[in-house]
Amino acid sequence: MTDHQDGPDGNPGGSRAGAMVEFVANGSTAGGYLAVPESGSGPGVLVLQEWWGLVPQIKGVVDGLAGNGYVALAPDLYHGEMATHTEMDKAGELMTTLPPDRAARDMSAAIDHLLAHEATTGEAVGVVGFCMGGMLTLMIAALEGDRVACAAPFYGAPLGDGAPDWSGLTAVVEGHMAEHDDFFPPEAVMALGVDLRAMGRDVTFHVYEGTGHPFANEEDPFGTYDADAATLAWDRTLDLLRAHL
Repeated sequence: MTDHQDGPDGNPGGSRAGAMVEFVANGSTAGGYLAVPESGSGPGVLVLQEWWGLVPQIKGVVDGLAGNGYVALAPDLYHGEMATHTEMDKAGELMTTLPPDRAARDMSAAIDHLLAHEATTGEAVGVVGFCMGGMLTLMIAALEGDRVACAAPFYGAPLGDGAPDWSGLTAVVEGHMAEHDDFFPPEAVMALGVDLRAMGRDVTFHVYEGTGHPFANEEDPFGTYDADAATLAWDRTLDLLRAHL
């Protein structure tokens, strides 16, 4: 995500630089990247990383959301570890060895930190996540109940045995999925949407024609970046955040 207003590449635009912060996480310490809007206050948004880690591109997402009036925080779920786009094996290992209980603890603590922050307005946050973070977006929304008002997963969802207890999901969900995605097949994601709507949940998944995983990452690690699809997905995400925060 680049730093310019209303650009053609899907960037929320108009950002300011954030900073690393630390916060208490169930008796331990976690960290993340936080940005506050120039106005000094706004609703809170949790941003969840791809499998690469808390890389500069994810920090750019946080900055861009701050530029649109949100207090945004991306927790560092790998606790300082990260992988470059040439280190696919390392990224996969980091993702598969991420302790689920620690990730849940850190995400919950990040929501605590957002809601307690002097700049944050409102009693619930939005969540936006990508790839692995898209899957985690839906998981933390189910775990946190009314503390998450809306959720926007990008090309990621908990499928099969990895699904959480959906009874706690109250957030409005609008997800953005690639048509060609071996990691999170759209057919399986759309079937999940059918199941969740049958449970009475407010869930919409968009599948972007002709796109591959991860089409909204402007650094184009897989050669699948699609500026038009990314712009549309971000426009929809910003509309979701405005409507529910």
